Amino acid sequence: MGRLSMLFWVKVLGLLPGEVGHGDAGSLLSPHRHMPLLASRRAHMLLNRVRLFSCLFSILTPLWIVVDIYTLPSPLSWQLAGLRLLATLAFVWLTRALRPDGRLLQAWRGMAMLFAIPSLFYLFSHLLLSHYSLVGVSGIISAGYTFLPFVLLAGLAIFPLTLVECLVFALPALLAHLLSGYLQWSAMVPPVFWGAFWLQVLIAGVSALACTTQLAFMMALVRQAVRDPLTGVFSRRSAEEMLELLAVQAQRSGMPLAVVFIDLDHFKSINDSFGHAAGDQTLKRLAADLGLQLRKSDILCRWGGEEFLLLLPQTTLPQARLVLRRVRRRGLGLRPDGQPLTASMGLAEWHEDEVADWPALLALADARMYQAKQQGRNRVVSGDDAVLAQTA
Repeated sequence: MGRLSMLFWVKVLGLLPGEVGHGDAGSLLSPHRHMPLLASRRAHMLLNRVRLFSCLFSILTPLWIVVDIYTLPSPLSWQLAGLRLLATLAFVWLTRALRPDGRLLQAWRGMAMLFAIPSLFYLFSHLLLSHYSLVGVSGIISAGYTFLPFVLLAGLAIFPLTLVECLVFALPALLAHLLSGYLQWSAMVPPVFWGAFWLQVLIAGVSALACTTQLAFMMALVRQAVRDPLTGVFSRRSAEEMLELLAVQAQRSGMPLAVVFIDLDHFKSINDSFGHAAGDQTLKRLAADLGLQLRKSDILCRWGGEEFLLLLPQTTLPQARLVLRRVRRRGLGLRPDGQPLTASMGLAEWHEDEVADWPALLALADARMYQAKQQGRNRVVSGDDAVLAQTA
Protein backbone atom coordinates (compact mmCIF):
# COMPACT_ATOMS: atom_id res chain seq x y z
CA MET A 1 0.00 0.00 0.00
CA GLY A 2 2.88 2.35 0.80
CA ARG A 3 4.50 1.78 -2.60
CA LEU A 4 1.13 2.24 -4.33
CA SER A 5 0.60 5.55 -2.51
CA MET A 6 4.08 6.71 -3.48
CA LEU A 7 3.55 5.78 -7.14
CA PHE A 8 0.16 7.49 -7.20
CA TRP A 9 1.66 10.60 -5.62
CA VAL A 10 4.54 10.78 -8.08
CA LYS A 11 2.33 10.34 -11.14
CA VAL A 12 -0.72 12.37 -10.17
CA LEU A 13 0.24 14.74 -7.38
CA GLY A 14 3.19 15.93 -9.42
CA LEU A 15 0.62 17.99 -11.32
CA LEU A 16 0.40 20.23 -8.24
CA PRO A 17 3.97 20.84 -7.08
CA GLY A 18 4.17 22.67 -3.79
CA GLU A 19 0.40 22.52 -3.19
CA VAL A 20 -0.31 18.87 -2.38
CA GLY A 21 2.17 16.90 -0.33
CA HIS A 22 3.04 13.22 -0.01
CA GLY A 23 0.74 12.90 2.99
CA ASP A 24 -2.23 13.68 0.75
CA ALA A 25 -1.82 10.52 -1.34
CA GLY A 26 -4.08 8.54 0.98
CA SER A 27 -6.74 11.27 0.83
CA LEU A 28 -6.85 10.95 -2.97
CA LEU A 29 -7.17 7.19 -2.79
CA SER A 30 -9.96 7.00 -0.19
CA PRO A 31 -12.32 9.50 1.50
CA HIS A 32 -11.84 8.09 5.01
CA ARG A 33 -8.91 10.40 5.79
CA HIS A 34 -10.67 13.63 4.81
CA MET A 35 -11.18 16.21 7.51
CA PRO A 36 -14.86 16.95 8.26
CA LEU A 37 -14.75 20.41 6.68
CA LEU A 38 -13.45 19.07 3.36
CA ALA A 39 -15.98 16.23 3.45
CA SER A 40 -18.84 18.66 4.05
CA ARG A 41 -17.85 21.03 1.26
CA ARG A 42 -17.29 18.15 -1.14
CA ALA A 43 -20.68 16.66 -0.24
CA HIS A 44 -22.38 19.94 -1.08
CA MET A 45 -20.52 20.17 -4.40
CA LEU A 46 -21.28 16.57 -5.38
CA LEU A 47 -24.98 16.87 -4.60
CA ASN A 48 -25.32 20.19 -6.40
CA ARG A 49 -23.74 18.70 -9.51
CA VAL A 50 -25.95 15.62 -9.25
CA ARG A 51 -29.02 17.85 -9.10
CA LEU A 52 -27.75 19.93 -12.03
CA PHE A 53 -27.25 16.90 -14.26
CA SER A 54 -30.52 15.33 -13.14
CA CYS A 55 -32.28 18.53 -14.17
CA LEU A 56 -30.55 18.55 -17.56
CA PHE A 57 -31.32 14.85 -18.17
CA SER A 58 -34.96 15.38 -17.18
CA ILE A 59 -35.19 17.99 -19.97
CA LEU A 60 -33.12 16.28 -22.67
CA THR A 61 -34.33 12.69 -22.21
CA PRO A 62 -37.97 13.21 -23.32
CA LEU A 63 -36.98 15.47 -26.23
CA TRP A 64 -35.51 12.48 -28.08
CA ILE A 65 -38.93 10.79 -28.15
CA VAL A 66 -39.79 12.83 -31.24
CA VAL A 67 -36.71 11.52 -33.08
CA ASP A 68 -37.53 7.91 -32.13
CA ILE A 69 -41.13 8.19 -33.33
CA TYR A 70 -40.10 9.59 -36.74
CA THR A 71 -37.19 7.21 -37.38
CA LEU A 72 -37.92 3.93 -35.60
CA PRO A 73 -40.69 1.43 -36.37
CA SER A 74 -43.72 0.96 -34.16
CA PRO A 75 -44.11 -0.45 -31.50
CA LEU A 76 -40.37 -0.06 -30.80
CA SER A 77 -40.55 3.73 -30.83
CA TRP A 78 -43.44 3.75 -28.34
CA GLN A 79 -41.72 1.26 -26.07
CA LEU A 80 -38.61 3.42 -26.03
CA ALA A 81 -40.80 6.47 -25.41
CA GLY A 82 -42.24 4.74 -22.35
CA LEU A 83 -38.73 4.01 -21.08
CA ARG A 84 -37.73 7.60 -21.63
CA LEU A 85 -40.74 8.89 -19.72
CA LEU A 86 -39.94 6.60 -16.78
CA ALA A 87 -36.32 7.79 -16.81
CA THR A 88 -37.50 11.40 -16.97
CA LEU A 89 -39.75 10.93 -13.94
CA ALA A 90 -36.84 9.38 -12.07
CA PHE A 91 -34.58 12.33 -12.94
CA VAL A 92 -37.26 14.84 -11.90
CA TRP A 93 -37.70 13.04 -8.58
CA LEU A 94 -33.94 12.98 -8.05
CA THR A 95 -33.67 16.71 -8.74
CA ARG A 96 -36.42 17.58 -6.27
CA ALA A 97 -35.65 15.02 -3.57
CA LEU A 98 -31.98 15.77 -3.03
CA ARG A 99 -31.05 18.57 -0.67
CA PRO A 100 -27.41 19.12 0.30
CA ASP A 101 -26.90 18.63 4.03
CA GLY A 102 -23.13 18.23 4.22
CA ARG A 103 -23.16 14.43 4.50
CA LEU A 104 -21.07 12.39 2.09
CA LEU A 105 -23.39 9.41 2.49
CA GLN A 106 -26.25 11.37 0.96
CA ALA A 107 -23.98 12.60 -1.84
CA TRP A 108 -22.95 9.02 -2.61
CA ARG A 109 -26.57 7.91 -2.70
CA GLY A 110 -27.41 10.74 -5.08
CA MET A 111 -24.54 9.85 -7.40
CA ALA A 112 -25.46 6.16 -7.30
CA MET A 113 -29.01 6.96 -8.39
CA LEU A 114 -27.79 9.40 -11.04
CA PHE A 115 -25.69 6.69 -12.68
CA ALA A 116 -28.12 3.83 -12.02
CA ILE A 117 -31.02 5.45 -13.90
CA PRO A 118 -29.31 5.74 -17.32
CA SER A 119 -27.57 2.38 -16.79
CA LEU A 120 -30.95 0.66 -16.39
CA PHE A 121 -32.31 2.64 -19.33
CA TYR A 122 -29.41 1.44 -21.48
CA LEU A 123 -29.92 -2.17 -20.44
CA PHE A 124 -33.67 -2.25 -21.20
CA SER A 125 -33.35 -0.25 -24.42
CA HIS A 126 -30.61 -2.63 -25.58
CA LEU A 127 -32.93 -5.59 -25.00
CA LEU A 128 -35.71 -3.90 -27.00
CA LEU A 129 -33.43 -2.95 -29.90
CA SER A 130 -31.95 -6.46 -30.09
CA HIS A 131 -35.26 -7.78 -31.45
CA TYR A 132 -35.02 -5.58 -34.56
CA SER A 133 -32.67 -5.51 -37.54
CA LEU A 134 -32.54 -1.83 -38.35
CA VAL A 135 -30.78 -0.27 -41.33
CA GLY A 136 -30.44 3.20 -42.82
CA VAL A 137 -31.49 6.11 -40.64
CA SER A 138 -33.15 3.77 -38.14
CA GLY A 139 -29.90 1.85 -37.80
CA ILE A 140 -27.94 5.04 -37.19
CA ILE A 141 -30.40 6.22 -34.52
CA SER A 142 -30.42 2.83 -32.79
CA ALA A 143 -26.61 2.76 -32.81
CA GLY A 144 -26.65 5.98 -30.81
CA TYR A 145 -28.11 4.08 -27.85
CA THR A 146 -24.91 2.06 -27.55
CA PHE A 147 -22.94 5.21 -26.72
CA LEU A 148 -24.79 5.83 -23.44
CA PRO A 149 -22.26 3.94 -21.23
CA PHE A 150 -19.44 5.98 -22.80
CA VAL A 151 -21.29 9.21 -21.95
CA LEU A 152 -21.83 8.07 -18.36
CA LEU A 153 -18.19 7.18 -17.83
CA ALA A 154 -17.02 10.45 -19.36
CA GLY A 155 -19.48 12.32 -17.12
CA LEU A 156 -17.62 11.10 -14.03
CA ALA A 157 -14.89 13.60 -14.84
CA ILE A 158 -16.94 16.55 -13.55
CA PHE A 159 -17.01 15.25 -9.96
CA PRO A 160 -14.19 15.68 -7.38
CA LEU A 161 -13.83 12.03 -6.34
CA THR A 162 -11.23 9.77 -4.80
CA LEU A 163 -9.87 6.87 -6.79
CA VAL A 164 -11.97 4.36 -4.86
CA GLU A 165 -15.13 6.40 -5.42
CA CYS A 166 -14.39 6.62 -9.16
CA LEU A 167 -14.10 2.85 -9.40
CA VAL A 168 -17.34 2.31 -7.49
CA PHE A 169 -19.38 4.76 -9.58
CA ALA A 170 -17.94 3.47 -12.86
CA LEU A 171 -19.14 -0.05 -12.09
CA PRO A 172 -22.84 0.42 -13.05
CA ALA A 173 -21.99 1.43 -16.64
CA LEU A 174 -19.38 -1.31 -17.01
CA LEU A 175 -21.67 -3.96 -15.51
CA ALA A 176 -24.55 -2.86 -17.74
CA HIS A 177 -22.36 -3.42 -20.80
CA LEU A 178 -21.28 -6.87 -19.57
CA LEU A 179 -24.86 -7.85 -18.68
CA SER A 180 -26.14 -6.76 -22.08
CA GLY A 181 -23.55 -8.99 -23.74
CA TYR A 182 -24.49 -11.93 -21.51
CA LEU A 183 -28.19 -11.57 -22.31
CA GLN A 184 -27.43 -11.49 -26.04
CA TRP A 185 -24.60 -14.04 -25.97
CA SER A 186 -25.63 -15.90 -29.11
CA ALA A 187 -25.81 -12.76 -31.25
CA MET A 188 -22.76 -11.07 -29.73
CA VAL A 189 -19.73 -10.31 -31.91
CA PRO A 190 -16.79 -10.83 -29.46
CA PRO A 191 -14.22 -8.47 -31.06
CA VAL A 192 -16.74 -5.62 -31.20
CA PHE A 193 -18.12 -6.31 -27.73
CA TRP A 194 -14.77 -6.57 -25.93
CA GLY A 195 -13.32 -3.71 -27.94
CA ALA A 196 -16.15 -1.48 -26.76
CA PHE A 197 -15.66 -2.70 -23.19
CA TRP A 198 -11.93 -1.96 -23.30
CA LEU A 199 -12.66 1.54 -24.60
CA GLN A 200 -15.06 2.06 -21.69
CA VAL A 201 -12.35 0.99 -19.24
CA LEU A 202 -9.95 3.51 -20.80
CA ILE A 203 -12.51 6.29 -20.55
CA ALA A 204 -13.14 5.34 -16.91
CA GLY A 205 -9.40 5.59 -16.25
CA VAL A 206 -9.15 9.04 -17.82
CA SER A 207 -12.22 10.16 -15.85
CA ALA A 208 -10.64 8.85 -12.63
CA LEU A 209 -7.54 10.92 -13.33
CA ALA A 210 -9.72 14.01 -13.90
CA CYS A 211 -11.72 13.31 -10.72
CA THR A 212 -8.67 12.93 -8.47
CA THR A 213 -7.00 15.98 -10.01
CA GLN A 214 -10.12 18.03 -9.25
CA LEU A 215 -10.06 16.69 -5.70
CA ALA A 216 -6.39 17.59 -5.32
CA PHE A 217 -7.10 21.19 -6.37
CA MET A 218 -10.07 21.30 -4.00
CA MET A 219 -7.96 20.02 -1.11
CA ALA A 220 -5.32 22.66 -1.78
CA LEU A 221 -7.90 25.45 -1.95
CA VAL A 222 -9.70 24.30 1.20
CA ARG A 223 -6.41 24.06 3.06
CA GLN A 224 -5.56 27.63 2.11
CA ALA A 225 -9.03 28.94 2.93
CA VAL A 226 -9.65 27.26 6.28
CA ARG A 227 -6.43 28.28 8.04
CA ASP A 228 -5.60 31.52 9.81
CA PRO A 229 -2.52 32.88 7.99
CA LEU A 230 -0.76 34.03 11.18
CA THR A 231 -1.21 31.14 13.60
CA GLY A 232 -1.94 28.25 11.25
CA VAL A 233 -5.02 27.16 13.22
CA PHE A 234 -8.50 27.16 11.72
CA SER A 235 -10.05 30.50 10.77
CA ARG A 236 -13.30 31.97 12.11
CA ARG A 237 -15.30 31.02 9.04
CA SER A 238 -14.02 27.45 9.27
CA ALA A 239 -14.89 27.41 12.97
CA GLU A 240 -18.49 28.34 12.21
CA GLU A 241 -18.78 25.63 9.55
CA MET A 242 -17.26 22.95 11.77
CA LEU A 243 -19.36 23.99 14.75
CA GLU A 244 -22.49 23.70 12.62
CA LEU A 245 -21.46 20.20 11.51
CA LEU A 246 -20.62 19.10 15.04
CA ALA A 247 -23.88 20.54 16.36
CA VAL A 248 -25.88 18.49 13.83
CA GLN A 249 -24.01 15.36 14.90
CA ALA A 250 -24.56 16.12 18.58
CA GLN A 251 -28.27 16.66 18.01
CA ARG A 252 -28.72 13.50 15.94
CA SER A 253 -26.53 11.09 17.89
CA GLY A 254 -26.85 12.51 21.39
CA MET A 255 -23.07 12.76 21.68
CA PRO A 256 -21.70 15.60 23.85
CA LEU A 257 -20.12 18.72 22.36
CA ALA A 258 -18.19 21.27 24.42
CA VAL A 259 -17.09 24.74 23.28
CA VAL A 260 -14.51 26.98 24.95
CA PHE A 261 -14.11 30.71 24.27
CA ILE A 262 -10.54 31.81 25.07
CA ASP A 263 -9.51 35.46 25.41
CA LEU A 264 -5.91 36.31 26.32
CA ASP A 265 -5.60 38.57 29.36
CA HIS A 266 -4.14 42.06 28.90
CA PHE A 267 -3.00 41.27 25.36
CA LYS A 268 -3.28 44.91 24.30
CA SER A 269 -0.45 45.79 26.68
CA ILE A 270 1.85 43.45 24.72
CA ASN A 271 1.20 45.33 21.49
CA ASP A 272 1.51 48.69 23.25
CA SER A 273 4.72 47.88 25.13
CA PHE A 274 6.57 45.57 22.76
CA GLY A 275 5.00 46.18 19.34
CA HIS A 276 2.65 44.23 17.10
CA ALA A 277 5.44 41.94 15.89
CA ALA A 278 5.91 40.72 19.47
CA GLY A 279 2.15 40.29 19.79
CA ASP A 280 2.05 38.21 16.60
CA GLN A 281 4.86 36.00 17.88
CA THR A 282 2.98 35.52 21.16
CA LEU A 283 -0.12 34.37 19.27
CA LYS A 284 1.90 31.99 17.09
CA ARG A 285 3.64 30.44 20.11
CA LEU A 286 0.32 30.08 21.92
CA ALA A 287 -1.28 28.29 18.95
CA ALA A 288 1.73 25.98 18.61
CA ASP A 289 1.84 25.16 22.33
CA LEU A 290 -1.91 24.49 22.52
CA GLY A 291 -1.72 22.29 19.44
CA LEU A 292 0.79 20.06 21.23
CA GLN A 293 -1.31 19.83 24.38
CA LEU A 294 -4.71 19.14 22.83
CA ARG A 295 -6.07 15.81 21.67
CA LYS A 296 -6.25 14.90 17.99
CA SER A 297 -10.02 15.27 18.02
CA ASP A 298 -9.92 18.79 19.51
CA ILE A 299 -10.18 21.74 17.12
CA LEU A 300 -8.49 25.06 17.82
CA CYS A 301 -9.63 28.12 15.87
CA ARG A 302 -8.66 31.78 15.91
CA TRP A 303 -11.84 33.77 16.34
CA GLY A 304 -10.23 37.16 15.90
CA GLY A 305 -7.49 39.27 17.49
CA GLU A 306 -6.48 37.58 20.74
CA GLU A 307 -9.65 35.44 20.90
CA PHE A 308 -9.59 31.70 20.20
CA LEU A 309 -12.34 29.10 20.01
CA LEU A 310 -11.73 25.53 21.12
CA LEU A 311 -14.15 22.84 19.90
CA LEU A 312 -14.20 19.61 21.92
CA PRO A 313 -16.28 16.97 20.07
CA GLN A 314 -17.65 14.02 22.08
CA THR A 315 -16.58 15.73 25.30
CA THR A 316 -18.82 16.15 28.35
CA LEU A 317 -18.65 19.15 30.65
CA PRO A 318 -16.56 17.34 33.32
CA GLN A 319 -14.20 16.01 30.64
CA ALA A 320 -13.82 19.50 29.17
CA ARG A 321 -12.96 20.87 32.61
CA LEU A 322 -10.22 18.24 32.90
CA VAL A 323 -8.84 19.21 29.48
CA LEU A 324 -8.71 22.89 30.44
CA ARG A 325 -7.26 22.12 33.87
CA ARG A 326 -4.43 20.20 32.20
CA VAL A 327 -3.83 23.00 29.69
CA ARG A 328 -3.75 25.70 32.38
CA ARG A 329 -1.49 23.61 34.60
CA ARG A 330 1.07 23.30 31.81
CA GLY A 331 0.67 26.97 31.00
CA LEU A 332 -0.10 28.98 27.89
CA GLY A 333 3.46 30.23 27.38
CA LEU A 334 5.17 33.47 28.30
CA ARG A 335 4.64 37.11 27.52
CA PRO A 336 7.55 39.03 25.96
CA ASP A 337 8.57 40.26 29.44
CA GLY A 338 8.85 36.70 30.73
CA GLN A 339 5.64 36.74 32.73
CA PRO A 340 3.15 33.85 32.31
CA LEU A 341 0.57 34.29 29.59
CA THR A 342 -2.96 33.81 30.97
CA ALA A 343 -6.44 33.72 29.51
CA SER A 344 -10.08 34.03 30.50
CA MET A 345 -12.15 31.06 29.31
CA GLY A 346 -15.88 30.44 28.97
CA LEU A 347 -17.05 26.81 28.71
CA ALA A 348 -20.44 25.55 27.47
CA GLU A 349 -21.73 22.09 26.53
CA TRP A 350 -24.58 21.24 24.14
CA HIS A 351 -26.63 18.86 26.30
CA GLU A 352 -25.66 20.07 29.76
CA ASP A 353 -26.65 23.65 28.94
CA GLU A 354 -29.69 22.59 26.87
CA VAL A 355 -29.08 25.02 24.02
CA ALA A 356 -31.32 25.16 20.96
CA ASP A 357 -28.66 25.62 18.27
CA TRP A 358 -24.96 26.23 17.78
CA PRO A 359 -25.18 30.07 17.80
CA ALA A 360 -26.77 29.82 21.25
CA LEU A 361 -23.97 27.50 22.40
CA LEU A 362 -21.39 29.93 21.08
CA ALA A 363 -23.10 32.93 22.67
CA LEU A 364 -23.25 31.13 26.04
CA ALA A 365 -19.51 30.32 25.96
CA ASP A 366 -18.79 33.92 24.97
CA ALA A 367 -20.91 35.29 27.84
CA ARG A 368 -19.13 33.05 30.33
CA MET A 369 -15.76 34.20 29.01
CA TYR A 370 -16.76 37.78 29.85
CA GLN A 371 -17.84 36.59 33.29
CA ALA A 372 -14.36 35.14 33.76
CA LYS A 373 -12.89 38.54 32.93
CA GLN A 374 -15.23 40.29 35.36
CA GLN A 375 -14.29 37.84 38.12
CA GLY A 376 -10.59 38.70 37.84
CA ARG A 377 -9.34 36.97 34.67
CA ASN A 378 -7.09 33.88 34.44
CA ARG A 379 -9.93 31.46 35.12
CA VAL A 380 -12.55 29.19 33.54
CA VAL A 381 -16.28 29.81 33.95
CA SER A 382 -18.63 26.94 33.07
CA GLY A 383 -22.23 25.99 33.94
CA ASP A 384 -22.13 25.75 37.74
CA ASP A 385 -19.60 28.58 37.98
CA ALA A 386 -21.87 30.85 35.90
CA VAL A 387 -24.84 30.19 38.17
CA LEU A 388 -22.77 30.96 41.28
CA ALA A 389 -21.47 34.15 39.71
CA GLN A 390 -24.96 35.33 38.93
CA THR A 391 -26.28 34.64 42.43
CA ALA A 392 -23.28 36.03 44.31
